[in-house]
Amino acid sequence: MTEVTGPAAAAPETAASRGVQTAPDGVPRCPWGMTSEGTADYRRYHDTEWGRVVHGDDALFERMSLEAFQSGLSWLTILRRREGFRAAFAGFRIAEVARFTEADAERLLGDVGIIRNRAKIAAVLANAKVAATLAPGELDALIWSHAPDRVTRPAPRTLDDLQPVTPESTALARELKKRGFRFVGPTTAYATMQACGLVNDHLADCAARAAAEQS
Repeated sequence: MTEVTGPAAAAPETAASRGVQTAPDGVPRCPWGMTSEGTADYRRYHDTEWGRVVHGDDALFERMSLEAFQSGLSWLTILRRREGFRAAFAGFRIAEVARFTEADAERLLGDVGIIRNRAKIAAVLANAKVAATLAPGELDALIWSHAPDRVTRPAPRTLDDLQPVTPESTALARELKKRGFRFVGPTTAYATMQACGLVNDHLADCAARAAAEQS
């Protein structure tokens, strides 16, 4: 069975449940938006955020950072701590996070509102310093230059049509690493692409797909 990343990994594992599911409200959704655990949180994120186009250096830096923190964990764990992350990392404003010191890193390790992983915290602080050296809009342009053609890309019918890594995410990860970014492997890069609308991985019959396509 194909491994998927990000929130889609929360979907049921039976073959019959890996396609679009219809909720009690009558709305067809991707199956990960229908899980019993954290349904309201996942559904809100699925319906209003995931797959919608995101632009802006700070906004993309936030998504990259959260996807890095998600590595090896449930996306629900990150989603429920997102406001804690935003408070701890100065709203993911690159210019501010780039000024964080070793004392800030130690403070973050004691912050119960986030995932206290030393390597991931260090990577976010290092990435902010790299991002701060780029011209305004350059991080946005770099990431979006790796987006495949959303018009000609076929819509997935089930989660088995999704891949955890693509040629575009591999190329993006390679370019980010060349610039000095850390914790940005091809899988994390692809999860970022899904979250930020570089690709629309809502299933073909999902009600949210059209809204994501028009974002």
